Order: sequence, then structure tokens, then C-alpha cells
Amino acid sequence: MAGLDVIIPAGGTIDDQFAKVVDTHSKALVRFEGKTVLETTIEALRVSGRVGRIVLIGSEEVRNHTDAGMADGLLAEGASGPENIFRGVDYLLEEKDPPERVLICTCDLPFLTPKVVQQFVDSCPSNRDFCVPLISEYDYSEAYPQAKATFVTLRDGTYTTGCLYNANIKALQKALHHIDRLFMNRKSKVGMARVLGMRFVMLLLTKRLTIKDIEDKVMDLLGCTGAAIPASPPELAYDIDYLEDYHYAVATMKDARRSGGLR
Repeated sequence: MAGLDVIIPAGGTIDDQFAKVVDTHSKALVRFEGKTVLETTIEALRVSGRVGRIVLIGSEEVRNHTDAGMADGLLAEGASGPENIFRGVDYLLEEKDPPERVLICTCDLPFLTPKVVQQFVDSCPSNRDFCVPLISEYDYSEAYPQAKATFVTLRDGTYTTGCLYNANIKALQKALHHIDRLFMNRKSKVGMARVLGMRFVMLLLTKRLTIKDIEDKVMDLLGCTGAAIPASPPELAYDIDYLEDYHYAVATMKDARRSGGLR
């Protein structure tokens, strides 16, 4: 079976303080043990044996970097994360043998490995339009003790989501408007309430929301089916937004080398 094509939106940037330490404003070009996160990402995807073509969307600095040559297609970034994803979709649909499904992988996961990619892809049901990794607070804390992350408490447990997604192309196109709305309101409680509905938000705030409630909301909002993939690898949730994330990852990698290797 042919592997899934991959879209890598690599437009993420870091603040000036962080950039002074790592000598770049691009998350994708931050180095760990001599390798950029971009190289780590594409290498993990390739070696996993689960992917086909890889299209990278990023700034001129990212596209001109040597590691960008590992991708099959390079596109200039747009004004937002969703726009970058859909630029990748349009590119792949114009290629020979356009895909029915794609993986969407962010470029700020320093612990991504081929095994992690394999585990997530192999866990995704083929009859759901969107598959999102779900990582429990326990699993994350076991992998990265004392590392900060944002968790949501549901009736089923306490979780965060990861940054690798499996999506049906047609469903992705159908959901474009709603994805834009969610992205624009992602930092506003009032805005998210308007998009998701007050009842949904109240269930969330009172910790009565279930995983099935979320999957049903995806169906209601996007007109598509969704699946949260429980027990997904915690590596999919550790991203490098801040300088403290970088320092923690560097220390974790050093400790792992001394004790016999990373997870």
C-alpha cells in the first residue's frame, strides 16, 4: 500500500530572546544535537515507511536551508497556519496520483521518531475523516517529568493533543471555513464559545465533556467524522514554543544519551 503524502506547515517562529540563543527565528531550524528539527521531522517521516511525498511550506529562510532539500515540494508560506496547510493540499492535488488522505505534521517536534509516526498512523481508523492524537497527562508526565503542557480534563481523563494529523482531503476542503474560524478564535474563550456553542463550552468547563462528545461535535460542526486516537505517543505533544521548552529538550536528550538512548 502506498504511503500517505505529508504536508509540513513550517511557518512557526520564536521570540527574540529564544532566537538569540538558537540563532534563528524559525522553529524548524532550531538545532538539537547538531540536527535541525526540520531534518529530524522529515527523517522520521521517511524512515517510518508510512509516507509518500512530502511538501514543505515555509519562509524563504526555511526553503533555502539545505535540509529543505529532503522534501519533494517547497512552497512559500501564507498568512496563517490553515493557509499553509491548504497550499500544501492544492499542490498535492495537482500532482500525478493525487492523494485521498494526507498527514499534516508540524515542524516543532524535537522528539519525533519513525516509531512514533508508525504507531500513530497504524492506530488511525480508515473510516474517519479526521484523526487527532490524544495524549494522557500520565503518559506525558512519565515521558517528560516537570515539563509544562496544556491539558484538558474530560470525564474520561485528562489529555492534551498532539501535532500529527491524519485527514481526508475532501473533508479537509469541506471544513476550510470552520478551520479558519477555529484558528482565528483559538486564543479567545468568547470566540471559541461562539464557534463551539455555549453548551459545549460549559460541559468542558465543568469537566463533564467526553471524548465521544468531542467526536460528535466535529461531526456537527464540520459535517465530517472525527476520531481522537487515545494512547498516542507523548512525543507528538512536546513542541518548542518557548526557550524553556528548548532547554528542557536539550537536557532530556543529554540524559537519554547517557542512559542508553532516547525513547
